[in-house]
Amino acid sequence: MNLSPSTKKTPTVYAIVVTYNNRDEIIPCLHSLAMNSTECALHVCVIDNASQDGTQEQIQNYLQSPKPDLVLEPILNTKNVGFTKAVNQGLALARNSHAEYILFLNPDIVLPGDALLSLVPLFEARSVDVIAPQLAYEDGSVQPSCRRFPHHRDVLFNVAGLAALFPESAFWNGWKMGDFDHKSSREVDQPQGAFLLARAQVAFEIGKWDEAFPMFFSDVDWCLRVKQAGYRTWFAAETQVLHHQGRSVHAARPQMILSSHRSFIRYFYRHFRGWQWIAPNALTAVMLVFSGAARYIAAQIFSMMRKLK
Repeated sequence: MNLSPSTKKTPTVYAIVVTYNNRDEIIPCLHSLAMNSTECALHVCVIDNASQDGTQEQIQNYLQSPKPDLVLEPILNTKNVGFTKAVNQGLALARNSHAEYILFLNPDIVLPGDALLSLVPLFEARSVDVIAPQLAYEDGSVQPSCRRFPHHRDVLFNVAGLAALFPESAFWNGWKMGDFDHKSSREVDQPQGAFLLARAQVAFEIGKWDEAFPMFFSDVDWCLRVKQAGYRTWFAAETQVLHHQGRSVHAARPQMILSSHRSFIRYFYRHFRGWQWIAPNALTAVMLVFSGAARYIAAQIFSMMRKLK
C-alpha cells in the first residue's frame, strides 16, 4: 500500500487479522473495519491458517461482493502454520505499506465506527506507543483484558487457589490485575493481544513475534519487549470494542490448554535466565505440567459429556 501525499488520509493503519475456523466472526469483523475506513486510510491483511469450516470461502466471497471502501489483502495458507507465524506473515507485508500505525486484531473483534479515530490521538496526548481499547462481552459488560507480566509466584498463587480466593488482591492476583476494574485509562504492562494498535516504527523496531510461542504468550513476550525497549503501552477505557473471546480456541480447548502451558513454561525459561533462576524455573515448570495435565483431563471429560448430551 503506497499512499501518495495527494491521496493520503489521516491516520493510515495497516491491520493484521489471523483467522482459523472463524467463519461466523470474520465478516462482522471486516464490516466493522470497513466502517472505520471512512475516517482513515485502512489496509487489511487477513491471513487464514487453512481453516476447515468455510472461513476461506467467506473471505473470498467478501472480496468478490460489493463492499465499502476497504482494501483487503488475503493470504490463504494451505496448512496451519500457527498464530504467531501468521502474524509475522502480515507484519512482513506491513513493512512495505508506509502506514503510520499497525493494528494487530483478532477476527472475533467488532469495532464501533469511530474506534480507530478515537484511539489515534492518544498516541500524542498520552505520549504512548501501543494502545489497547476496553474489551466488552456481548451484553456490554467489561471484559478484563490487561495483565502484569507474570512471575513465578503468580503460578504458585493460581495453582494453590489463592488468586481465586482473593480475586481483587494486587498481591495474590496481581498477574491478572484483580485490583483493576478496567473502567479507567492507564498505562499497563500487557493488554490482551486481541487488539493492539502500535506506532508502525515501534512495531517494526520490536520486530517479529517470537515463533517459539506458536499460539499463546507471543503477545506477552512482544509487549515485554516493547517495555524493555523503553516504550509505553496504554489501556484506553473510553473506547470499547466487542470481543467474542476465542470461539475457535474453545472449540479445541483440551489441545489449547496443553499449548498454553507449554508456552508459559517457555516464557519463564526465555526471560528468567541465570543460575539464580534454575530452581524457580524448574519448580514453576513442574507446577505448570501438573496443573496443565489436570486441566486437560477435565476439559476432555467435559467435552465427552457434551457429546453424550
